[in-house]
Amino acid sequence: MKFYIRHEAKGYLRVHMNQAFMTCREADILHYYIQTQPNVVQVKIFERTADAVITYVGSRADIICALKKFGYDRVEAPAAFLENSGRELNREYKEKLVQKAVLRVAEKMFLPYLVRAFVTGVKSIRYISQGLRTLLQGKLEVAVLDAAAIGVSVARGNMETASSVMFLLGVGELLEQWTHKKSVGDLARSMSLNVENVWLKKDGQEVLVSASEIGEGDEVVVHMGNVIPFDGEVSAGEAMVNQASLTGESQPVKKETGGYVYAGTVLEEGWLAIRVKETGGSSRYEKIVTMIEESEKLKSALESKAEHLADRLVPYTFLGTGLVWLLTRNATKAITVLMVDFSCALKLAMPIAVLSAIREASLNHITVKGGKYLEAAAEASTIVFDKTGTLTKARPTLKEVIAFCEKDPDELLRIAACLEEHFPHSMAKAVVRGAAKRGLEHEEMHTKVDYIVAHGISSYIDGQKVIIGSYHFVFDDEKCTVDQQYQEAFTQLPADCSHLYLAVERRLAAVICIEDPLREEAEPVINSLRRTGIKKVVMMTGDSGRTAAAIARQIGVDEYYSEVLPEDKAGFIEKERKAGRKVIMIGDGINDSPALSAADVGIAISDGAEIAREIADITISSDDLYEVVTLRLLSTALMKRISKNYKMIVGVNLALIALGVGGMVQPASAALFHNTSTLAISLKSMQNLL
Repeated sequence: MKFYIRHEAKGYLRVHMNQAFMTCREADILHYYIQTQPNVVQVKIFERTADAVITYVGSRADIICALKKFGYDRVEAPAAFLENSGRELNREYKEKLVQKAVLRVAEKMFLPYLVRAFVTGVKSIRYISQGLRTLLQGKLEVAVLDAAAIGVSVARGNMETASSVMFLLGVGELLEQWTHKKSVGDLARSMSLNVENVWLKKDGQEVLVSASEIGEGDEVVVHMGNVIPFDGEVSAGEAMVNQASLTGESQPVKKETGGYVYAGTVLEEGWLAIRVKETGGSSRYEKIVTMIEESEKLKSALESKAEHLADRLVPYTFLGTGLVWLLTRNATKAITVLMVDFSCALKLAMPIAVLSAIREASLNHITVKGGKYLEAAAEASTIVFDKTGTLTKARPTLKEVIAFCEKDPDELLRIAACLEEHFPHSMAKAVVRGAAKRGLEHEEMHTKVDYIVAHGISSYIDGQKVIIGSYHFVFDDEKCTVDQQYQEAFTQLPADCSHLYLAVERRLAAVICIEDPLREEAEPVINSLRRTGIKKVVMMTGDSGRTAAAIARQIGVDEYYSEVLPEDKAGFIEKERKAGRKVIMIGDGINDSPALSAADVGIAISDGAEIAREIADITISSDDLYEVVTLRLLSTALMKRISKNYKMIVGVNLALIALGVGGMVQPASAALFHNTSTLAISLKSMQNLL
């Protein structure tokens, strides 16, 4: 496609596509195409001017070449991306704001005063009736104050003041609606389902296929710890399903043959075969939006405090108005106090600040499921890290397979991969990748697979019981043994690896050694977190004490615990909370779920288990621990902004009241300054914190 370069600098291009006008859909397709190109850091599309602003690293020629190849009919953007981009929402509210401002200017310029006064009187009915309804319900809230300010202005014939107040209130309402809908939309999109591969049941076998290949009527199998990818009817199996993301239910629900399951819910125990009824992603998105808008999770304690304080201040505003009139007998000065209220700014600026922070977090690949979690992240003094896949790299690799029986190591790895491929833990993925790298293909050779959380996997192959998992599971729980001739080799297992133990009929068959290198950024991230005010850094792992001690020394944690079970992690967090400390828990596995739930803030990292991401309060999608520091800085900055907003609101409004009582500001000017300051604080609250 033809385009023109309007402006460029190193790593920056602003190009104009060769078209007069760009629809929202075309803008979204172009956005999707550019952002999926290698080395593109950020892209913005301006559909009104048909411009694209691209920030990139690497070769300029590659970007130019990609733009030349672009065509709207050549790009297949995902339906969910196009349906839920939020671009039309932004256009709608921009047009509403422009229209409101243009109408306001046109009224003042072209309509005679009497016509303007009539229009103002008609518009005031809505505000006055809303205030009366609130009053009749026995409530003395902000609506009553707005109605009083507008009603008194109309009664005194000061139509310009009433009109200004209503205009500014209308602009404030639009800004609040826009910011709220955009923030909720951004949050919902980041929480929406993104399943790449699923297990398709075909000819009695489970085949791993792309989710895009699944159609209505197909039968898919979902195993423990995975997200259910589609709406559908249960055709076989029995499981406990966590539906909290859609229904808010705290307890998992039992699902069996004939039951119905929804996309995005998490299978906690058991397995299910599901006959697909709906493959579209929009229903999941809409359900999430509804859940967010109805949930109190969006409100932090400071937000709720601001709302309650706003309503509690209304009677004092009326009291101040009355006292000024009694002391001065000057109605103009009394009305000035009525025009200046603290509640409007408190109710508008605080939610906007929190929702804008959630939006900014999403730009940094951080999904925050509610404002109260940002507040808790700012106040936390203890942080607990899981080791595997969190402090260590999210992609551990297979180092070697040591045989403890007569079978070939490759055959033992094939068996291990066949069992592990059904489960989403990073160690299991390392086994599956290792087998694939060696070209070891396999058919489903086992019976039903049972997953024991934080222990391992059990199944039967050719009538023999096969288990794979931790030392504790294989030797303590299952009482497996090592043949005498392999005892010496068993004592000399490499100490720098994590170990998975494979046993057949209670005899050790192989030890699979997994390299799990420490993240390069682990130590500096922990040091950075301490500088943000974290007092205690703890590492917890199911690995041996020797491995845990070595990593703890390298990264400099305050405390570490080895060979812990899920309930041990959750128990430690409960103990910290009882001691009055707020706790952040960071993990990525199924075994981290109880601890993520127990913490004040549960954070799931990168591509860990779906159940961990679903249960977590915050999800970090980038494979970089520095985002934890970003989250901490963002949450701290939000608390500072809210505190600053309080001071600004109180300071500005007290100054206006003092000026009004002193006769230096008239009611119309006081209303204008008050509403302008409210909008200014709200617009400031919409700016990025970092």
